[in-house]
Amino acid sequence: MRRGGPGPFVTWEIARRPDGGVVEFSSRRQRKGLGPRQLRSADDAHAPGATPKPRHGVRWAPRLLGWWIAILFMIGSACFAGAAAPGLSSVAPAAALGAVFFAGSLFFTSAAYLQYFQSINAAGLPGTRHHRRALAWQPARIDWWACGIQLVGTVWFNINTADALRVGLTTRQQDLRIWTPDMIGSVCFLVASWLAVTEVCHGRWCVRRGDVSWSIAAINLLGSVFFMFAAIAAFVRPATGDLVSASIANGGTFLGALCFFWGARLLLTELAGADTAGAAADRPVGPDAATRGG
Repeated sequence: MRRGGPGPFVTWEIARRPDGGVVEFSSRRQRKGLGPRQLRSADDAHAPGATPKPRHGVRWAPRLLGWWIAILFMIGSACFAGAAAPGLSSVAPAAALGAVFFAGSLFFTSAAYLQYFQSINAAGLPGTRHHRRALAWQPARIDWWACGIQLVGTVWFNINTADALRVGLTTRQQDLRIWTPDMIGSVCFLVASWLAVTEVCHGRWCVRRGDVSWSIAAINLLGSVFFMFAAIAAFVRPATGDLVSASIANGGTFLGALCFFWGARLLLTELAGADTAGAAADRPVGPDAATRGG
């Protein structure tokens, strides 16, 4: 009946079922396995894809792929926030903090891949089944770009945190092996977060109070901004061997990680939104839960 989205992407669609019912499909809800929204008419779609915040979030649901994504992102964020906690670097061994950062980056990558996997396997038509794919080329979908770019960013953070464990590096080597991957990863996170906001808003920007999906995207965007500030401040000056600003680098990482933890926690709340859409909360996320391509 109607469809739309930012630029060349289709992120929402209103369709009439064979029984006459009107439903709204949206990119984020579909890939998260939340199901379509039931509408009384096409005119009811004032905010396509909105997911009202449920009273309670999902606490224990290991059968849901979305639950694992949230938990892994929370653990990774907690590792980054803990290792970057104010004042900790002055009392804790650098090697121990570096190991925590590296471990956190692995949790980030695990969560990011599952999120990418969830996205590429959510493009089935109603009533159809297809084999699960580990990789896919779907450039017509904005969520494929958002999830894929974030996954690439986490891999760069793996390289960044792994090289940070090495000792005896020259200033040039630190900037090349540690700072450069950090900067590239931060840019990836910023771009991916902006695409996620665009997916939810179906345009460049919007404010949707009470929409948990928008809150997640906006909070993650804020976290990515903090990570970007941290990366810029972590550049090692060749003349002195000091960071541009150690306090900004540490503080930006800490605040960004808190934002990501908050956003990941809200993913559990978003999962509960399946109940408000008439979908079963214990329905597995993946191809079998897919409804219609974004």
